[in-house]
Amino acid sequence: MIPAAFEYYRPKDMAGVLSILEEHGDDARVMAGGHSLIPMMKLRMADVPHLIDLQDVGGMSDIEIGSDSIKIGAMVTQHQIIDHDGLAEAAPILREAALQIADPQVRYMGTVGGNVANGDPGNDMPGLMQCLDATFTVVGPDGARDIAARAFYEAAYMTAREDDEVLTGVSIPKPKGGYAYEKQKRKIGDYATAAAAVQIVKEGDKCVAAAIAMTNLSDTPIFSEAAGAALIGTSVDDTAIKAAMSAMLGDIDPSEDNRGPVAFKKHVAGVILRRAIERAWSRS
Repeated sequence: MIPAAFEYYRPKDMAGVLSILEEHGDDARVMAGGHSLIPMMKLRMADVPHLIDLQDVGGMSDIEIGSDSIKIGAMVTQHQIIDHDGLAEAAPILREAALQIADPQVRYMGTVGGNVANGDPGNDMPGLMQCLDATFTVVGPDGARDIAARAFYEAAYMTAREDDEVLTGVSIPKPKGGYAYEKQKRKIGDYATAAAAVQIVKEGDKCVAAAIAMTNLSDTPIFSEAAGAALIGTSVDDTAIKAAMSAMLGDIDPSEDNRGPVAFKKHVAGVILRRAIERAWSRS
């Protein structure tokens, strides 16, 4: 389909973006890579009279790796995540997840900021960012503020970002221990039926820290604190993994759709989480 008529803007700086947002209010939306918003506009699921393209706004395409944290600009593409050697060494789970997003054509344009900002429960980065305890920086007319990824998602397509704010970057504590991002999907390019992000820290033969987040199994990504807690203090044996799976299943709330009925999605979620835990533990 063809989207409804709209005005197109390509400001050169954030002041210009905020000015347009202030002028047009709810009638204006910002666009990063466009892979979420443009299809919705074509299907007339989103009416955007004023479209603001962020491609020419500087300062949001950098990747900075510090001693304790990593900063990723909102306009960094999935391809840049995959291609950045320093990032692959500092936080390899980011590359592992990015390689499972859609296809190469999408990854060349799709951005980290766009993936996390619009609140689509099927996107891969939101759950991953919750697992990594990331912080999102948003900028609005009152200045910048930081929002924890674990507190950012409120409902499907609803987030803690205000309409007149723009997500400009992501900060992540440097990950430690083993990691895995597992995803089951019907075909290349599809959203996940279920996906799991896992980080595990091991000391001796025991798990001393664990973070688990699930994707496309509720209206929001699910950070399952209870699932991670079920692994801590254990040797991540079968009993501990089953406890984590049970805790995760208590946190998700999938609905039936063309990816399958609820029972099937819960089964897939358990299988995917087990695989992710076992692989993260083997890498820890």
